[in-house]
Amino acid sequence: MIRSFTTLLLAFSCALVAQNRMTPELLWKLNKVSGLGISKDGKHVIYSVSTPNVEENKSSSKKYSIPVIGGTPVLVSNVDSLLKNEKISPDGKYLLVSKEVKLKNVTGADYYPDLSKSNVYVYDNLNYRHWDTYEDGKFDHVFIEGYGNNNGKPLPIDLMQDEPYDCPQKPFGGDEDFVWNPNGKEVVYCTKKKYGKDYTVSTNTDLYSYSIETKQTKNLTSTMLGYDINPSFNSNGDLAWLTMKRDGYEADKQDIMVTIGQSMLNLTAQRDDIYVESYKWSNDGNFIFFNAPINGTLQLFSVVYPGKSKVKPVMKQITKGDFDINGIIGQSGNTLIVSRTDMNHAAELYTVDLSTGSMKQLTHANDETYASLSMSRVERRFVTTTDNKKMLVWVIYPPNFDASKKYPTLLYCQGGPQSSLTQFYSFRWNFQLMAANGYIIVAPCRRGMPGFGTEWNEQVSKDHGGQAMADYLTAIDTLAKEKFVDKDRLGCVGASYGGYSVFMLAGMHNNRFKTFISHCGIYDLKSMYGTTDEVFFSNWEYGGPYWDTQNLAAQKTFNKFSPSSYVDKWNTPILIIQGAKDYRVPIEQGQQAFMAAQLRGIKSKFMLLPDQNHWVSTAQDALVWQREFYKWLDETLK
Repeated sequence: MIRSFTTLLLAFSCALVAQNRMTPELLWKLNKVSGLGISKDGKHVIYSVSTPNVEENKSSSKKYSIPVIGGTPVLVSNVDSLLKNEKISPDGKYLLVSKEVKLKNVTGADYYPDLSKSNVYVYDNLNYRHWDTYEDGKFDHVFIEGYGNNNGKPLPIDLMQDEPYDCPQKPFGGDEDFVWNPNGKEVVYCTKKKYGKDYTVSTNTDLYSYSIETKQTKNLTSTMLGYDINPSFNSNGDLAWLTMKRDGYEADKQDIMVTIGQSMLNLTAQRDDIYVESYKWSNDGNFIFFNAPINGTLQLFSVVYPGKSKVKPVMKQITKGDFDINGIIGQSGNTLIVSRTDMNHAAELYTVDLSTGSMKQLTHANDETYASLSMSRVERRFVTTTDNKKMLVWVIYPPNFDASKKYPTLLYCQGGPQSSLTQFYSFRWNFQLMAANGYIIVAPCRRGMPGFGTEWNEQVSKDHGGQAMADYLTAIDTLAKEKFVDKDRLGCVGASYGGYSVFMLAGMHNNRFKTFISHCGIYDLKSMYGTTDEVFFSNWEYGGPYWDTQNLAAQKTFNKFSPSSYVDKWNTPILIIQGAKDYRVPIEQGQQAFMAAQLRGIKSKFMLLPDQNHWVSTAQDALVWQREFYKWLDETLK
């Protein structure tokens, strides 16, 4: 009897503990887990855990080793000795490194050395700024340096000579942009060999092979016009990479291309709904593992590498479930190590049995925190759009949801525009946190999202304010029919293309919404075209420049789909958020929207983040963002 009472008391205590809800402060105490690789002996997973320090406004990181079969993590300091360094040549004599090279005069001091304290930039071409940085005349180049037992260590060899191009690619390229061939005789790297205006209107990135013996460079993808990135070899020297077909289209279908002898083969062209996010060779070189969005999640797939046997490149989906496989770490025997998230859980490492697809959680960096939280229920809904298509809508409910009550509800608008809405876990647009604050979230996989076929994905291009807006309204109108949704307390929030969507819907919602929040949203398409950093995006998505009066697609976009054209219909409170170092959606977009709202007498607020770009990356800025976000909702919706 005593034992039963103790058991009941423990269960009751656990239930009480689990009544806690996510808060902004708790969100920014979560550990961030990143897989680094499999140890040289194949028996351990090496990973890092980054922990935010709000007081110091930075993060600290520790590295651990854990057996592939599971066990107790061990803190390690000698990571370099545990993991294979892929940048060391196969014979151990050379090392690949990336260094900045000054090639162009840009600053006042460059032109006038006697004015060394001047703070001036002088440009005579485009691409004068990218993402969050002004160009300074420096370019990242790949170098070969002497290493190890190489007695006659050569002077560093710049594979790119005096070319004004970058490798790694800016702004997001990394070590994956350059790799040794296992034969040790060549290096393959990717870069976009275009400069100035030509650079900013093109996505034509190519793979180049540099021969150690001849010191000659060959373009391996000269006939391929879109993105060609992320080269890697299997142990037999077969090359794979990610490719897109069309120049100027950054959201084109991304496939895995491989070499077979002197020919090339697209391994994933067979499926119209597959947009590869990342990939990794199997240890034996006979398969390639990759992750791709499918039906509102990111799942793990494999595809056979035909090789000389010319077997068919059979594709197989390995995992299934309402979660995201958002990273592939490495393979140990019949086990693959991956990173996994869902809308209630930040990234942790999991093992995947390659025979069955079964998964087991390997790291537990946040278990203690999550054990104390009441979780949100995440539900799939399918609604019928205005053009009679079935659309997936994620619905996230508050913890301890009670269907007999009425809840304020937020329509979440995803960015991109061609960005998949899956089971991601964001430290800004965090559905768990929104739900914990008492909101139902309606998150539609509207037109323009991969994972539902190429036609669905491409329908948003040159139609930014068209069918996608109708999809949003269909989603919120359908859910608003539920008795537990308070139709008098609907809000609309989003960032990037989602922020554009908020501005657009503010002029066409017919009093559905009581509040709006737009972060880094495009407000005026003409000024956006004239100030954004990557013009290829505007040319493809808008149809061309606004001054081309003969271009019907462009004229339709600029005349019909600019939110600034509908500001006379704005009548609802709006919070506008903008990063000052955001050169993708520059600062004047938020400024113009706030100016219009203020002069029209609409309750509005402008949150400027002077040190942030298109994202919010520091803890204290992020916490101010969160607090203002929910403060605004409290003022205008609850």
